[in-house]
Amino acid sequence: MNGIFSGIPTGITAFTATNLDDLVILTLLFSQVNTHLRRRHIVIGQYLGFSTLVIASLAGFLGGLVLPSHWMGFLGFAPIAIGLNRLLNADKDSPSTTESEQELTKSSPFSGFLSSQSLSVAAITIGNGSDNISIYMPLFANADFSSLLVIIAVFLSLVGVWCYGTYKLTCQPAICNLISQYGNNIVPFVLIGLGVFIILDSASLPPIALAVSCLVLTGLVKLYGINAQTETSADADWQI
Repeated sequence: MNGIFSGIPTGITAFTATNLDDLVILTLLFSQVNTHLRRRHIVIGQYLGFSTLVIASLAGFLGGLVLPSHWMGFLGFAPIAIGLNRLLNADKDSPSTTESEQELTKSSPFSGFLSSQSLSVAAITIGNGSDNISIYMPLFANADFSSLLVIIAVFLSLVGVWCYGTYKLTCQPAICNLISQYGNNIVPFVLIGLGVFIILDSASLPPIALAVSCLVLTGLVKLYGINAQTETSADADWQI
């Protein structure tokens, strides 16, 4: 019983302290909801990403199976790549793509878990929270089994609270208009900055190596956009 009572405030404190920055990311993500990115993609992706962090922390607690923290920092390249893609390759939904996604959603109740949008949000969540593992591992190690279950339950509950709160925040007219007007221009830079901070904070790469890596990644993302545009144009010409 003591484990239950102590686990609740411990879980609330630990989650709040390690996920305040997620409020900004989630608010920006919910402001980008359209025919391509749905609310369920964000919620599912957030739960997938955060559950991965918890499982990784448990694996480290049970058997020391977690990668070194500076290796986890390389996950920061995920938000950098996503931000560069949104900055360099404007995301335009074609009617065929939107129609196929809608058909897939109707045909399978599990399509949201497998969608690229959910996986992208999960990657951002993991990258942003990779340093959380260093906090969760000792927290789990010092908890008994009942406290551990309570803490994890509190964590998963607060993920839903975070998602709901940030979504309602974007429903406020003034905030929604402000984010809608500037959100598309801000989001790529926020994601890139987030990834850079994660890599530098975890000491995965020195600044010079990070700068060179970002330049190479920029070229790859731009090349990917050119190839995708070429394939789209070729498909359109073939249909004509």
